[in-house]
Amino acid sequence: MNDWFTIFILTLDATMRVSTPLILAALAGLFSERSGVVDISLEGKMLAGAFAAAAVASIAGSAWIGLLAAIAVSIVLALLHGFACITHRGNQVVSGVAINILAAGLTMVLGLHWFKQGGQTPRLDNEARFLSLDLPGAQAVADVPYLGKIYEELISGHNILVYVAFLMVPFTYWVVYKTRFGLRLRAVGENPNAVDTAGISVVKIRYLAVICTGILCGIAGAYISTAHNAQFVRDMTAGQGFIALAALIFGKWRPFQVLFACLLFGFLDALAVRLQGVSLPGIGEIPVQFIEALPYLLTVILLAGFIGKAVAPKASGIPYVKER
Repeated sequence: MNDWFTIFILTLDATMRVSTPLILAALAGLFSERSGVVDISLEGKMLAGAFAAAAVASIAGSAWIGLLAAIAVSIVLALLHGFACITHRGNQVVSGVAINILAAGLTMVLGLHWFKQGGQTPRLDNEARFLSLDLPGAQAVADVPYLGKIYEELISGHNILVYVAFLMVPFTYWVVYKTRFGLRLRAVGENPNAVDTAGISVVKIRYLAVICTGILCGIAGAYISTAHNAQFVRDMTAGQGFIALAALIFGKWRPFQVLFACLLFGFLDALAVRLQGVSLPGIGEIPVQFIEALPYLLTVILLAGFIGKAVAPKASGIPYVKER
């Protein structure tokens, strides 16, 4: 029984690590889409942020400088998306696709030119990475049955960006539902004409929203390359931006529901790793390809209509034209 408990805790521990970039990216999309700007370029901003973080961290020898670089690059791409969709009222989906393509191509070209390693960055040493943190008392309570294992393995032992991601959930809830900015953000996503009539700039609120999106995507990208891994490799986000977008819809644009959706996707991913090479009674060994496809299959199944009615903000995807 104790062995099964340990396996369960270790699976949940892996779930937290795998879910971290999904949580950050999904919350990033929440800010953008709550303001009425559809953003399918979460993937591209995460990928660009991952490259910037690993490249700068390898040169500067500091994970924190790499994190700042990731946030800066992601904000630039977010503002580019805002410039196309908010200022020039372009098609938001087309703009998002363009940014994804730009990020995928540019990270490869710059990686080849700067590091001559097939598009990869050099492996990062410990000073240039975010390492795991042991919380106070973790070793002291390690031998306590059940509770000690939960504290030592599940709560302690993560890097700082994991804790940031989970703390961002209540913080996002507070910003969106308890502040003046959050009220205006939700109003702009539902009825921008009424907001404009009240003398509030729709353009300003939407730009602030996409900047928030850029910050969170930058942190997510930095986590992937400088915390969860130790270098940047080609297309290392592997569709996580799109899974985060699915989690956002599954969570119906609400922070805590989005968190549970991301944890569900993360749990499946962590479980897939645990099931590789394991022979199940009456089933046998499950093909690795099927296990690896599980998170993506779940994305398709949920979005096919098994999540109930998910109603997006009314002005989502609609460019705002100021009435004369």
